[in-house]
Amino acid sequence: MSAPEVRRRPTARQRALLAELETLFLAEGFAAFTLDDLAARLRCSKSTLYALAPSKEQLAVKVVAHYFRGAAERIEGRIAGISDARELIGQYLAGVAEHLNRASAVFMTDIAEFAPARDTYQLNSRVAARRIRAFIDKGVADGVFRDVHARLVAEMTGLIVEGIQTGVLARRIDVSDAEAFTALGELLLGGLTKQD
Repeated sequence: MSAPEVRRRPTARQRALLAELETLFLAEGFAAFTLDDLAARLRCSKSTLYALAPSKEQLAVKVVAHYFRGAAERIEGRIAGISDARELIGQYLAGVAEHLNRASAVFMTDIAEFAPARDTYQLNSRVAARRIRAFIDKGVADGVFRDVHARLVAEMTGLIVEGIQTGVLARRIDVSDAEAFTALGELLLGGLTKQD
């Protein structure tokens, strides 16, 4: 019987390479690069990249996941301690828009066209939709949002998030994901907030 595989923490050099890859991919996408290209751009060996992931495709997925995980952590930090549901939604969606603004159109296209990376984006979109649902429920319970059918509004919000993530909205009306999340925040806050 073999011992369970121990997951090793990335070294400082590997963390630095992930950060460099994230910056490069956000600016230029990842589909057009070969491992040789990446090694040359990062001034490292291919074996150094193989230590991060066993193939270029798996490296792309790792970097995409790194980007979304880092964005999620920063957004959660941004809303920590906020108790007002209106501010939670506003700050949360502003954070999403801010992080998506860092991504070039080619990066977002590469994600959309590469199923494993697209799956990572979809997972993050589902988590965002659940967070927004929780904020809506909190706002209704706290009396700052109109007593609407919160679950229905939350589900519609989830469909909009899905439309953003899948690129449907961008194709139909030529907006970036960041612009779409900003507009979603305005729509939710304008439609849910009680008028005095």
